[in-house]
Amino acid sequence: MKVLGVNAVFHDPAAAIVVDGAIVGAAEEERFSRRKHGKPCVPFSTWELPELAARWCLEHAGVRAADLDAVAYSYDPALASPVDGDVTHEGWEPLRTLYASRAPQFLATALPGLRPEVVRFVPHHIAHAASAAHAGPFESCAVMVLDGRGEHASYLAARFDGERLDVVDVQPLPHSLGLFYEEVTEHLGFRRSSDEYKVMALAAYGSPRFLPELRAAVRHVGPHRFACDRIDWGEFTAPARGGALASEHADLASSVQHRLQEMLLELAEDLYAETAETRLAFAGGVALNCVANTWLHEHGPFDEIWVQPAAGDAGTALGAALQVAAELEGRPETMQTAALGRSWSDREIREALQTANVPFEDVDDPARPVAEALARNEVVAWFHGRSEFGPRALGHRSLLAHPGREENVARLNDVKGREQFRPVAPVVLASRAGEIFEGGPLPSPFMLFTHTVRDEWRSRIPAVVHVDGTARAQTVDPRSEPLLARLLERFDELTGLPVLVNTSLNTDGRPMVDDPRDALECFGSAPIDLLSIGGSIVRRHG
Repeated sequence: MKVLGVNAVFHDPAAAIVVDGAIVGAAEEERFSRRKHGKPCVPFSTWELPELAARWCLEHAGVRAADLDAVAYSYDPALASPVDGDVTHEGWEPLRTLYASRAPQFLATALPGLRPEVVRFVPHHIAHAASAAHAGPFESCAVMVLDGRGEHASYLAARFDGERLDVVDVQPLPHSLGLFYEEVTEHLGFRRSSDEYKVMALAAYGSPRFLPELRAAVRHVGPHRFACDRIDWGEFTAPARGGALASEHADLASSVQHRLQEMLLELAEDLYAETAETRLAFAGGVALNCVANTWLHEHGPFDEIWVQPAAGDAGTALGAALQVAAELEGRPETMQTAALGRSWSDREIREALQTANVPFEDVDDPARPVAEALARNEVVAWFHGRSEFGPRALGHRSLLAHPGREENVARLNDVKGREQFRPVAPVVLASRAGEIFEGGPLPSPFMLFTHTVRDEWRSRIPAVVHVDGTARAQTVDPRSEPLLARLLERFDELTGLPVLVNTSLNTDGRPMVDDPRDALECFGSAPIDLLSIGGSIVRRHG
């Protein structure tokens, strides 16, 4: 059974393919088109079909479009009928629905040989839920989806019995915790539906002094339900202009972050009471808020939480494919890795370097020379294996640096051209994580929770310690990531630190590096000392 999943009508166009119940590949269109989030022509370019990603999925799986048993499209236009007072009355909403309704014809044009009749519409939040439930490790669990909006709702609560999803309830629009967070993102001078993670980072610098007013505006009103009043953000602070942020902006970010966490806890308690499940699978854009995830883990009713690594809208391509695959042939295989994108052989990489006329050296094991460079406090671009599906760099397309040099936070933010209040994350050997970090679940292979850095380690790895004493750690198991584990082990031998700084291999406003040409472009345009790419090393000279 061959099922292609597509997300096209919301942010982050993406495609995924499931063959005989196995997740074979998944990729975001931005990695091919180099248009981050499918922008900049918001909102219309967010609707672009992921033609390049879909073609790659088919090629990688060895499947012809004509041989697909189903195409799962993660939006159901039949559910998007406008309702009085709903945000679906926005002027471009009917165009969104019209576009989706014609997706079978668009897809047949983009993928020659595809039969339009195999296209199935999967409701947006069901696709999110399936991306967490079917892909996750639990035999049964509660399921939560929380984002800006689906066709007609902003929140879905469900139960998964190991085979099927049963919807418990939904929160209808216009009330939306995701849109609540998006609005303050825009007010603080960031890009809406794109830069919400910056608000999360800024929140650590502030105090939640506006929380009483936000509690009055954003309220839990019953099981699985909440109300979000329209908020005049100018009553709290003046809009941030040109990146000029003041303490009151940090206080507003802190207040919004705290209110989101409180509401998330209320909804989780409702879901636990309804399902009696002790485990939670979580997806939707809000599930990328690692601070809120940790709050829920520490204070909520669930013993275990699994978050879909591509929890945003890109993940609905995978979820839609998994949902249809489950309907056609039973529960698919669980998701073992987020490394589901493109890769290149050492020969292909050498050919790309030769074509670019770039001096390079071949190495048997890049872990040794890269560890030595990092110990000398060099910044390393690390390009190995299949690219990650989702927004986190998990050691395949990463910028790496020494965690013991506090100045490396500002240094890497300068390399990437981004705001200095933003933290960088640690990657750590799973076997050593417990001695360095506490709070939040460990192991944490997908970098979706924050952890408190133990007091005795804060002065040893200051580059990865945020202002609030936490870090968003990724743990590495040698069984699943042998090369990255060897690098960490070698760096530990040289420095006594089983930790590296790990941030995504890109510059601000650009998608994460995906192919060798992208890697060379990033290396050539930013002050990076060394590029480790496949079995080759490129050093900066002069």
